[in-house]
Amino acid sequence: MKLFLYCSLVVGAPLLLMCCASTPDTPTEIPTGRLPPCPSSPNCVSTEATDPARQMAPLPYRVDRATSRKMILSIVRALPRTTIVAEADHYLHAEFRSRLFGFVDDVEFLFDDDAAVIHFRSASRTGYSDMGVNRQRMTAIGEAYRAKNTDDVSE
Repeated sequence: MKLFLYCSLVVGAPLLLMCCASTPDTPTEIPTGRLPPCPSSPNCVSTEATDPARQMAPLPYRVDRATSRKMILSIVRALPRTTIVAEADHYLHAEFRSRLFGFVDDVEFLFDDDAAVIHFRSASRTGYSDMGVNRQRMTAIGEAYRAKNTDDVSE
């Protein structure tokens, strides 16, 4: 039993530290034309993805960009363990942290005035699979956005 605990500690502790201590690059630049592409891992969805397994439909503007942006911002701010890390007139970047381990998912919204749609990308910063969490989150945000009354927005 002591040998098992010792081996678990010797092998497990460094692995845990390597997984949790390294911080991948956080998106810092505000995109102007397109969102970054999804990585090869299946833990990302995007409206600009070409792979059908990662692709989702963009959200149409509700009234105009300003109204749509306020609506998205109010929905995202109401979600638990969420931090807005970057804002511009045409862009929003939020971090979502998982409840148990605090893993971070980056969610970006890009407001496209020419097409009158909101493009988005939701991706896990670490790991390989997200068990569909990013798609579920973006589906829920899309449903809340479509159901939200345009008169009930405030920033």
